[in-house]
Amino acid sequence: MNSVKNLLLIDDDEIFTFMTKKIIERTNLAEQIKIFENGKDAITFLESVAHKTALLPEIIFLDISMPILDGWGFLEEYIQLKPKFGKKITLYIISSSVSPRDHERAKTYSDVSDFIIKPMSKEKFIDIIKNL
Repeated sequence: MNSVKNLLLIDDDEIFTFMTKKIIERTNLAEQIKIFENGKDAITFLESVAHKTALLPEIIFLDISMPILDGWGFLEEYIQLKPKFGKKITLYIISSSVSPRDHERAKTYSDVSDFIIKPMSKEKFIDIIKNL
């Protein structure tokens, strides 16, 4: 089965990030998991490694509702930064929002592969890796 070297989890919910990290670690399908509590810190990181392909993530899990820079703001900055990346990054929105409006808005971004409702299950993560 495929695996990923780097994964970004962008979410300000400490309990969710702790549980999701544990679930991902139990699969042994991701070598490194970086967690950011807001979109701005994640963008700053991506800018710093944009030309370092080995440090770029293969997968980003992005929450919508966060302080400083929310998921929608992150997506706007990510789209501008993306041409500098030397590899494909698969991005998923992972949110507790069940609002049809958020789901529809996510569909307007071609970079968003899917909208996952929290929590993340081990099976869902394995499915994501299989489909990379």
